[in-house]
Amino acid sequence: MNPLLDVEEHAQGFLQVREAHRRELMDDYVELISDLIHEFGEARQVDLAARLGVSQPTVAKTLKRLANAGLVHQLPYRGTFLTPEGEKLAAENRERHNVVEAFFIALGISAETARLDAEGVEHHVSDETLAAFRRFTAQKNAL
Repeated sequence: MNPLLDVEEHAQGFLQVREAHRRELMDDYVELISDLIHEFGEARQVDLAARLGVSQPTVAKTLKRLANAGLVHQLPYRGTFLTPEGEKLAAENRERHNVVEAFFIALGISAETARLDAEGVEHHVSDETLAAFRRFTAQKNAL
């Protein structure tokens, strides 16, 4: 058993996880909104609810938070669209997902499992770990 960390280190670990959880929902929404816009020209609440497996009131509440954060704007009788800041966040999240997924595949994990596992891990890895994933994957692919 590992010794207990000092108080500051211990607290920092939990703070990091809570921050990742807080951002996870926003990240998932902006990435899905971006995907729906690219596929269908707009992201409708009904489509977001169906794909996220939540109710439309839940989507409406979250979209309001995203709008207040400056990540989306909604048009009456139309869908939800990303602001430039929202598009940037969606692209960053998609890249993080792709790096984690490629790393898992390089480890020999099946493509389907890698895709599913990357969906959660992408929100919790540090930039340092992500860089290590990139290096490992590049070295593995160079062989």
